[in-house]
Amino acid sequence: MDRKLKILITDDSKLLRKKLRSELEALDCEVIEAENGKESVMLVMQEMPDCVFLDIVMPEVGGIEALQVIKEVSPEIPVVMLSSAGSPQKLMTTLKMGAMEFIQKPYQSEQIKKVVESIRKKVEADG
Repeated sequence: MDRKLKILITDDSKLLRKKLRSELEALDCEVIEAENGKESVMLVMQEMPDCVFLDIVMPEVGGIEALQVIKEVSPEIPVVMLSSAGSPQKLMTTLKMGAMEFIQKPYQSEQIKKVVESIRKKVEADG
């Protein structure tokens, strides 16, 4: 692949964003960050990332609300939900709303790698 995947990480935890950024950069991705859902939606419209990693519980605008807006603005962008507060109900809600994947925190590096590989395949196929 010629170009790096552009991935938006949205999480109110600076520590998680830092950890996820280093993993994604190691997988040859360009990373942009937002600390809440409101910021995330703005960055989606400005940057048009290839994928969004979205925490569910955040101040201002939470992940479920942000997912809803992102899917209205850019239905083709894959969204991966990341949450430590993952109830089966929230999981089903986000998947029904169009999330591509739901990853429970703390996540495993292998889960992130797998998601990035499938996004890369999708981007190459859409070409």
